[in-house]
Amino acid sequence: MGFMNLFKHFLGDDWGVHPDDHKRPAADQAVRVMPVPAKLYLPLQQHLGAPARPVVLVGQKVKKGELIAEAQGMISAPIHAPTSGVIAAVTEITAPHPSGLTLPAIILEADGLDEWCELQGCADPFALDAAEIGKRVAAAGVVGLGGAAFPSSVKLSGASRSKVKTLVMNGGECEPYLSCDDRQMRDNAAGIVDGIRIMLHATGAEVALVGIEDNKPEAIAAMQAAAAGVDKVHIRPVPARYPMGSEKQLVQVLTGLEVPAEGRTFDIGVIVHNVGTALVSRVLTVNGQCASQPGNIEVRIGTLAEAVIAFAGGLKGDGLGLARRIMGGPMMGMQIPHWRVPVVKGTSGILALDATEVAASEPDPCIRCGSCVKACPMGLLPLEMSARIRNEAYGEAVDLGLKDCIACGCCAYVCPSRIPLVQYFVHAKGELAAQDRAKLRGDATKKMAKQRQERLDRENREKVEAAAKRLGGEAAGRAGSTAQG
Repeated sequence: MGFMNLFKHFLGDDWGVHPDDHKRPAADQAVRVMPVPAKLYLPLQQHLGAPARPVVLVGQKVKKGELIAEAQGMISAPIHAPTSGVIAAVTEITAPHPSGLTLPAIILEADGLDEWCELQGCADPFALDAAEIGKRVAAAGVVGLGGAAFPSSVKLSGASRSKVKTLVMNGGECEPYLSCDDRQMRDNAAGIVDGIRIMLHATGAEVALVGIEDNKPEAIAAMQAAAAGVDKVHIRPVPARYPMGSEKQLVQVLTGLEVPAEGRTFDIGVIVHNVGTALVSRVLTVNGQCASQPGNIEVRIGTLAEAVIAFAGGLKGDGLGLARRIMGGPMMGMQIPHWRVPVVKGTSGILALDATEVAASEPDPCIRCGSCVKACPMGLLPLEMSARIRNEAYGEAVDLGLKDCIACGCCAYVCPSRIPLVQYFVHAKGELAAQDRAKLRGDATKKMAKQRQERLDRENREKVEAAAKRLGGEAAGRAGSTAQG
């Protein structure tokens, strides 16, 4: 059975959606390198897990690559200086989030020298054991660039402990408009393959499968040429379909194995990483009808989106037709309130969309057409889940598979009534998480109250026992005195 036929056998032809990809001409333009801006704004939360903790003081001089914020806890990642300069402030800045709320950040004022700190290299990474590779990846602050920005070292160490057999490299890049992974594979295929070989060594996996959507023929050809002669690395073109880049869908297409409900890829002996990584800079896509010069740009972490837009030629007509600003992709990215938000490790794109690219926002009543059910890549019932959520029956929504929802947006994309289904699911997950936290706090309070009562009861018993012994002793003394008299 051929690979494409295998794909159809396991998943069928009906899941997901086929949005216009809008990837060209941006994908075909050479990567432009943006000069270091005067200031860089570095949020302490650029990854999944606990925010990093500053280890620098205002006025302190730092060099490029120097640690400026350390990881807190196992699920966290450190942050390094993207250039040399002086720490100007540790303050609050606008988060790259629709809320427009603030988050703590370090502001670095560049000195123009771009001088590296002293680095400790490794002549032969294959001479290192898995634990040491994981330790170095953690110290470098590497996070996954597939969306969640999960600390990569945690995956590597977990894979080694779980004895995974297969390493899946995600080169799908199924989000419309985005092409930064495509460009990286075209331009840096040999480096990516070297990285995959190190990951194989670090995880103990027996084989690496690189999934690339078939709308990226240049990237496929470059990766196949780079992997030629490398026995354990196999390039696998997959059909262009959203959300092919979701790890559960990509794993099932590449291996035929299904991740259990509420499970992880580790459970079936698979680990997934994105083809790109970033430390102090990253390649991102600037695109959308309002962008004057769409393309891919290498920028330093902490660069403001407005500076990236300006470097890319600004907006058409001074932005008069701008309808929506997005960081990331149009399906799973974040709408932002203004351009003065910084690029972080997980920023894959900056999109300037006009009214023709933005769907009407006012929803109509559900007509129960079932389009969302057909499109859902997880086989869920979005219309039924949303109905339960509107009635605050969150438990029933969980029973219908809410926790398996990957928030890909396929259901909302195909909905003829323009119902914001994903927002319902994200809201419900937030409510359930809040309820879980409240229950944990309640249980902890009850436990503390019970422990306090047990302590008081024990102290009272000890007092009564001590008093009884004291009274018994006094009575014995009095009896002895009477006998002697």
